[in-house]
Amino acid sequence: MDLDILNNLKLTKVATSKIDTFDFEDLKFGAKFTDHMLVCEYKNGAWQDLEIKPYAPLTLDPSARVFHYGQAIFEGMKAYKDDNEDVWLFRPDQNFERMNKSAIRLAMPAIDETRFIGGLIELLKVEKEWVRKGLGNSLYIRPFMIATEAGVIASPSNEFLFCILLSPAKSYYSGKIKVQIADYYSRAANGGIGAAKAAGNYSAQFYPTKLAQEAGFNQVIWTDSTHTHLEESGTMNVFFRINDTLYTAPTSDRILDGVTRKSLIQLGENLGFKFEVRPVKVEEIVEAAKNGSLKEIFGAGTAAVVNQIEGFAYKDEYFQLPDVADEDSFALQLKNGLTKLQNKLAEDPFGWTVKI
Repeated sequence: MDLDILNNLKLTKVATSKIDTFDFEDLKFGAKFTDHMLVCEYKNGAWQDLEIKPYAPLTLDPSARVFHYGQAIFEGMKAYKDDNEDVWLFRPDQNFERMNKSAIRLAMPAIDETRFIGGLIELLKVEKEWVRKGLGNSLYIRPFMIATEAGVIASPSNEFLFCILLSPAKSYYSGKIKVQIADYYSRAANGGIGAAKAAGNYSAQFYPTKLAQEAGFNQVIWTDSTHTHLEESGTMNVFFRINDTLYTAPTSDRILDGVTRKSLIQLGENLGFKFEVRPVKVEEIVEAAKNGSLKEIFGAGTAAVVNQIEGFAYKDEYFQLPDVADEDSFALQLKNGLTKLQNKLAEDPFGWTVKI
């Protein structure tokens, strides 16, 4: 960490915190935010000083490049509080690395570790009381970067804004969900930006997801451009349990390198679960559902951690998954193992948790 950068951080606090009027029991994911945010501008070829200031609207020129050419990337992270009132981050180095991979892919400037992780830690110190204890409670962290240079010229921006927002959170989904396997729309293409956490990836999902919801499903399991291989579920990586083996697609140009995904694989292998990371065909999952060997499907991501899927539709056929007891569910065993580690209720043999 560059202490000079942190020493130059400007801090402006709110006159009165809204925390005493905040209902932590009635939370819609990502809808309400804490008192402060972190901002940092990129101009004249360099990142400027960090600033923590009251959460407030941004002022941008109507011709800012982000509005016209979509240079926008983000990350999703969480902070947790243990029983000793200490606040912990989970694998922030992975989010930092992925943020910069996304930036490079979208012709945006990489940000240094001090501004990303160091700035986040300083923001969390200011907002420590917003992190609540207990399983299921967390503080969702949204770092993002947008192009701010004025001018409707089809070229990369030379000016950017990096910002971090904080939002108290509980579980992203409640209960199991039903999904539809895509057989027309695709989330990403070879050589595209599917592996980047780019805003445009998510806007492209909204319409086909809306169609799936109108048909009675919660989400879409995306397929490749040939619609023969399964890739992601909604905004999550996806796992399939056939008998006692868990299958998931390898990361690629099209598939996001999920931090939760890689953590579940490593944690699961440590617990004795068998994984196969390889291309997963639609036809083999349909066949496994028909012959009874398909036991579970679940999504994995920062917001949901693990989200169980109760059934899926493919073309005109619906397949209900078996009702696996909680104690026998690989999805719930992995979720419980990871959330306990994140909340410091279990040992962290991997060194993933970072105390602020």
